[in-house]
Amino acid sequence: MIQGWTDFQKGVETRPAGYNEVNISYDGLLAKSGADQIYLHYGFGEPKYWRNVSTIKMDRSTRGWETNVRLQDNMVSFCFKDSGNNWDNNNGFNWTLRS
Repeated sequence: MIQGWTDFQKGVETRPAGYNEVNISYDGLLAKSGADQIYLHYGFGEPKYWRNVSTIKMDRSTRGWETNVRLQDNMVSFCFKDSGNNWDNNNGFNWTLRS
């Protein structure tokens, strides 16, 4: 079962969104800097060795920006970027959700 978590300081929240699916919301540094679009950059496997890497547009919401992602191997690792190619990667550590 997916357990959500919140990193209040960095503006990141994850919540279950269905079977093996998670909702990721972001209201962090890029959003607070006025980004007109936020993208979720994510992959599967250990953070240094991501596979099946994708980048998708997030939707603006009352919680900042959000999107849903289906887990693979019960995990997802992710970070964020804006349309100016500025990144928020948790100071090089990215974020990882394991179920």
